[in-house]
Amino acid sequence: MSDLKVVAEPGRQDIVITRTFDAPRDVVFAAMTDADSIARWWGLDETDTRVEVADARPGGRWRYVESSPDGAEYGFHGVFHDIVAPERLVQTFEFEGMPGHVSMDTYTLEEREDRTLYTSVTVFQSVEDRDGMIASGMESGLKQSLDALEKLVTEQA
Repeated sequence: MSDLKVVAEPGRQDIVITRTFDAPRDVVFAAMTDADSIARWWGLDETDTRVEVADARPGGRWRYVESSPDGAEYGFHGVFHDIVAPERLVQTFEFEGMPGHVSMDTYTLEEREDRTLYTSVTVFQSVEDRDGMIASGMESGLKQSLDALEKLVTEQA
């Protein structure tokens, strides 16, 4: 059972997400930075994810493309700003369908016995951008992705 929590307080520019994974943090971190692993968990259940770039180092770039069953493609990209393996990852995020709306994501992974507490803090350029992300249905997609990540890391643990 997922303990996913998504907190978006009114009037703020951030979203705070927490979830516990039943795997050690080094396994979770590896799945979050390895291109083959990312392709297996990132995105919606009904889409396929192609990882075009996953250069997980400060200054490195990333770009993923989701393909839907009808052939439509949706690109996402960003730049890694800070990486402290296996505990922290900071990157920008931009949906190519809405250029110019860039957010900054900070992921922290805390060891909790043989489990990992995942915390994501996303800061948007404005409250309107943050509210637009929430209105887009991001919570449903997020749940699908993190459930797939849980499945992957428990298989690898």
